[in-house]
Amino acid sequence: MHRARADADVFRAIADPTRRAILDRLRAGPAPVNALAADFALSRPAISKHLRVLREARLVTEQRAGRERLYQLHPAPLQRAAGWLEGYRSFWQRNLDSLKRYLEET
Repeated sequence: MHRARADADVFRAIADPTRRAILDRLRAGPAPVNALAADFALSRPAISKHLRVLREARLVTEQRAGRERLYQLHPAPLQRAAGWLEGYRSFWQRNLDSLKRYLEET
């Protein structure tokens, strides 16, 4: 499987708890960077860096509204990642069922 550029990798983007919290916050609707920064104990530049990673992973979109930049959740890359992970759910369920049967038989 071809590895995406690290900055654009959805899994790398959601590995950080702050970025996951930003995505959770954006589920309520679009927000400007200042409103997002107010929700965290981080500086505005730090939040902007997290937003850049999320934008490069195509998890958020940025739209200018006057002097502000509004960020909005774009869940399609998460849906693709969830679809990929779903294939492993049945794999692990089968293996755990096999382990359970083996342990019950011994």
